Amino acid sequence: MEIFTLLETLEDILENSKNLPFTSKGMVDKDEMLEIIKEIRIKLPDELKQAKWVKEERQRILVEAQKEADGIVKEAENRIIAMIDEHEITRKAYEQKSEIIETANEMSREISQGTKEYANNILDSTEAILTDTLSKLEKNLGEAVNLMEMSLQDTIKTIQNSKKELQ
Repeated sequence: MEIFTLLETLEDILENSKNLPFTSKGMVDKDEMLEIIKEIRIKLPDELKQAKWVKEERQRILVEAQKEADGIVKEAENRIIAMIDEHEITRKAYEQKSEIIETANEMSREISQGTKEYANNILDSTEAILTDTLSKLEKNLGEAVNLMEMSLQDTIKTIQNSKKELQ
């Protein structure tokens, strides 16, 4: 800044001025001092304008930086919220997956049990019919019955073994 240079010049003039005898007062060139003061007055408005501009620019930069910082904070908050939501969705999906698997396993057990009961009922029914048929044949037929009896007994044993495997 040129004003500081001019003020330093004034200081130099005053420091280098000759003292009046028996006083601390000095003698200076009046015209030279007035000329420097005039230059200071001329330059002062430019320097003040420049200082004002620097101050305003500084303020503008601070406001802009604050807006940018607020934007970054807001974006970070939104990301955190999105991550929390995503985490919550994932957690719920895992819960639903577990419930679905549990339900499917339960249904599988029920279907398996039902299938075994159904097969057992059919085998019981078949066994009863064959046993009844065998009894009737034993009463009515002789030797042919014996051959059929052995065949039917083998069939009954096979059915009984199948029932045991189901249980």
